[in-house]
Amino acid sequence: MTPEPARTGAALLDELHAALTRYVILPSPHALDAVVLWTAASHAQLAWAHAPRLVIRAPEKRCGKSRLLDVVEATCHDPFLTVNASPAAVYRSITEDPPTMLVDEADTIFGPNADGNEDLRGLLNAGHQRNRPAKRYDAATNRVESIATFAMAALAGIGTMPDTIEDRAVIIRMRRRAPGEKVAPYRHRRDRPALVELAGRVGEWLRADLAQLERAEPPMPIEDRAADTWEPLIAVADHAGGDWPDRARQAALTLIAESQGDNEGTLRTRLLIDCRTAFGDQYEIASGELIRQLNADPEAPWRDYGSQGLTQAKLARLLGEFDIRSGNVRFPDGTQSKGYRRADFLDAWTRYCPPTGGEPSRPSQASPPSSERDALHPWDGSKRPTEPNRPSLTSIATPGTAGTDNPATTERGVA
Repeated sequence: MTPEPARTGAALLDELHAALTRYVILPSPHALDAVVLWTAASHAQLAWAHAPRLVIRAPEKRCGKSRLLDVVEATCHDPFLTVNASPAAVYRSITEDPPTMLVDEADTIFGPNADGNEDLRGLLNAGHQRNRPAKRYDAATNRVESIATFAMAALAGIGTMPDTIEDRAVIIRMRRRAPGEKVAPYRHRRDRPALVELAGRVGEWLRADLAQLERAEPPMPIEDRAADTWEPLIAVADHAGGDWPDRARQAALTLIAESQGDNEGTLRTRLLIDCRTAFGDQYEIASGELIRQLNADPEAPWRDYGSQGLTQAKLARLLGEFDIRSGNVRFPDGTQSKGYRRADFLDAWTRYCPPTGGEPSRPSQASPPSSERDALHPWDGSKRPTEPNRPSLTSIATPGTAGTDNPATTERGVA
């Protein structure tokens, strides 16, 4: 007798869960459930309107991020490793049936010395949404060509990724294993075939129901872009049944809360918070005094913001993104100088770093502040295919995480 589909799906997710815990210690049960669901969702990319990113980040080396990427590589759909790949090669590898892009040492793509990676960064940013093709002019044919970019992607690296990536990502914060925490050593040649076999069964289960998954509109506990990112994972959990629907929603709420709790956002958001501290209970503050207080904080980034620290001109440019402008301000003692008014900050404080004291906000502005995060162009996407046409799995092994006794050899395996 054929097992009930929901029970089969839940059992497959349980197997994937067990495989991950065998080789990797995740920071929390919610993080583990999220990786399981993200990996499973990669097998049904044809059904999704958005391709969530999986950001695997760590504060230092030897935290297990590369090992986690090894296991994801073996269990996801059609892994495509992009280590040292040229942007042209990556673009040409994304077909109508998308592979799963895997990027180790992703911090080298987004770091200060990452010149020449603009195309790859653009793909990772805008390929989150379907129907966002890259446009290129082909001089040989005298035609404009549309290049598909829609694909799920996992990125492992040290430190945070740009906001444009993390806004579209399930974020996993790895940490170094404690002395009493043990995992099984991962051998690419010995262990990968069993994981690939599991991946095949997960793919068969989900790809048999692509039409149903494409129509799915799961109730979401979150909104906006976070809902776009998590919807494929929650749809997979609902399709599997068992306790996975509740676990998926709890994972979404917990990981999003963690992301908002320990991340002050962009540098501009940090500036808004520090300006609020500098204002205290004042209604106006002189530009010079605001600069003095910002640069005086030894734990803030402002004294190192350029060779002379934060200047009034730089401050004006940063705050201008929130439609906050300096002007002639008269103070209670009768003096007058260039400065800022508290009232001009209230709307931005309410939107980007809500105060705890219940300060009122100004009415909403007609035009939101522009953003120059990453200075990237918002192009990319692809269309819904009819037939899969990617080649079979290929991967390259990497040296093992410290403590697992993996040999530092490079092997090539084909599923």
